[in-house]
Amino acid sequence: MSNNSVKIRKMVILAMLTAVILIMTFTPLGYLKLPFVEISFLMLPVALGAILLGPVSGAILGAVFGITSFIQCFGASALGVMLLSINPFLTFLVCVPTRILAGWLTGLIFQAIYRAEAKREKKHLLSFGVASLCAPIFNTLFFMGTLTLCFYQTDYIQGFVDALGATNPIMFILLFAGINALVEIAVGFLIGSVISKAVYNVVQKN
Repeated sequence: MSNNSVKIRKMVILAMLTAVILIMTFTPLGYLKLPFVEISFLMLPVALGAILLGPVSGAILGAVFGITSFIQCFGASALGVMLLSINPFLTFLVCVPTRILAGWLTGLIFQAIYRAEAKREKKHLLSFGVASLCAPIFNTLFFMGTLTLCFYQTDYIQGFVDALGATNPIMFILLFAGINALVEIAVGFLIGSVISKAVYNVVQKN
């Protein structure tokens, strides 16, 4: 296959995954919204793109996810609306760069483990599983870490701190992210690793 054909194929896959993120964002497929938290499944296509196309594409898809997340702050997300009213710039930092970094690192980790497995002539199972697991973990850590760094001292977040009984920022992150983080990580690992492995094999054969 020529270099141009490979580039075109990658662009097509990237466009398709971008469309998936947009569709998931503006339909119930992307978010499970609860009274005080939102469980997002949008790291699935980001992780898939990072695995199939590499860290740069993972960063691009992470940016798409982040921008759509920021758009949610203009009325669709209760948490986002409040953060936006406090400081729009810091809200942007919480939503966008965190997802870019998560997508980029997922691609790097996949490539590193995949190459290590290839040298040892092992089946490429660990690379897909670890990358699919890392994607939602990175998303949660970077999002919550930046949220805490930027907004922890605000009255709004302190209200959650008091309600949760958190005595420090780390406890706040653990308690606030708790259930949604566990669901996102479980879904990302169980579904993401299977889908990414299957799609990767199909793409490589074709």
